[in-house]
Amino acid sequence: MSTIRRDELLRALRNAARAVLGDDLNRMRGFARAQLDALAQQALYIGAGVADGSIDEPMRGYFLDALREMTRSFVNTLIGLAEIAVERLYNALLDVLWQALGAIAGVRWQPP
Repeated sequence: MSTIRRDELLRALRNAARAVLGDDLNRMRGFARAQLDALAQQALYIGAGVADGSIDEPMRGYFLDALREMTRSFVNTLIGLAEIAVERLYNALLDVLWQALGAIAGVRWQPP
């Protein structure tokens, strides 16, 4: 049987959270930057095409619908990535807690 101090357990929980969130947030940040750049560029193309007349009324609606869908897809993907990050964080924290409980109780702790 082992004694685990509160500050040790808190440090282990923080480290697990940092490891998961640091990786996931960096990936999400890179993805978001690339997608936002693409959205901005697309909007600039549409605006310039409408201004110079190369995009007529029917095509303007098509391009605006496409831009709307690109934006919706981007946001939905971010939501999915956030859900995955939260699930990974949940699992990482439970792993730390199960290990601590097992060390305290002197047994291999199995999640319920």
